[in-house]
Amino acid sequence: MTSSDPGVGASRSASIVDVARVAGVSNQTVSRVLTGAQRVSARTRESVLRAMAEVGYVPNAAARALRRGSFDTIGVIVHQLSRTGESSAVEAIVHAARANGYTVSLVDVEQVTDDTVEAAVERLQHQLIDGLVIVRHETGTALNLHVPPNMAHVVLDPRLEGPHDTVGADQHGTVEAVRHLLGLGHATVHHLAGPPNSTPAIAREEAWRVALEERGADVPELVRGDWTPESGYAAGLELLERRRAGERVTAVLAASDEMAIGLRHAARDAGLSLPDELSIVGFDNIPLGAHLSPALTSVEQDFTHIGEAIVELLLDQIRNPAAADERREPRRRIIPTRLVVRDSTAPPASA
Repeated sequence: MTSSDPGVGASRSASIVDVARVAGVSNQTVSRVLTGAQRVSARTRESVLRAMAEVGYVPNAAARALRRGSFDTIGVIVHQLSRTGESSAVEAIVHAARANGYTVSLVDVEQVTDDTVEAAVERLQHQLIDGLVIVRHETGTALNLHVPPNMAHVVLDPRLEGPHDTVGADQHGTVEAVRHLLGLGHATVHHLAGPPNSTPAIAREEAWRVALEERGADVPELVRGDWTPESGYAAGLELLERRRAGERVTAVLAASDEMAIGLRHAARDAGLSLPDELSIVGFDNIPLGAHLSPALTSVEQDFTHIGEAIVELLLDQIRNPAAADERREPRRRIIPTRLVVRDSTAPPASA
């Protein structure tokens, strides 16, 4: 080997040309082997594979993906990944994608706006994705959710309108929670709601209000948190102050388990007996809730089925683009919720 011939042992990466030279075949034949074409004899294929091992050739995944028109990667845009709902949804999407042979490329944005979605999509496109999932579009509307033309995408937001396939949870479990508490003898159910600009918070608040009205119960003034245990504690102090002032606060439905845990903390600090003096229901049914004392009654979202539905809709768009173009109406998948009753709810002491 001379200095003018870099050879296969030089520092540069081995190429298809190197493989073809060692195997004694054309560059086109090497390409056929790489793409799995059938017009290659077993003997030639074996010769090419031996040559690849000899020269240390590593196929360029991006180039192969471009040739076949698929990258086997899903992009996911998420807002506030630290929240239980978001992290659980992303975990479910990752599992469903993996089961279908896809990986996930994740971008966490501080706020979901026109600009942040556009920037996140551009970033993900540079990472070569086949489709896009937007988790919790929250405050967006059909007018300001701009996705690149022909980009397969699904939004985790059942209330979003427009030309977007969407997936979300229903509010049957919320209604069940209110009925459960009223059935135990509570005169009404107070609500520890999420942020006023949150789509899930608004949906749970509306379901709570309707469930009370259909039973003829008073609809008390709600308190709000920001999904965190700290905000649940602060809201709990406010509710307990109203209780000391004479308001009958005996049952609370919290819009998240984290806020319910903060509320429990405030009630315990105030010396209340749980659940005799205060019944509490959370939302999400996080694993920790079952191990509290008393164990937390909670509305369960089926994140596994949510993730599966999102990936199913997205892969259908990716694999059948013509059908997606011809489809007149966007698809809406609603996954049921259910109430999981544990020890944190009981008849009020006065009953």
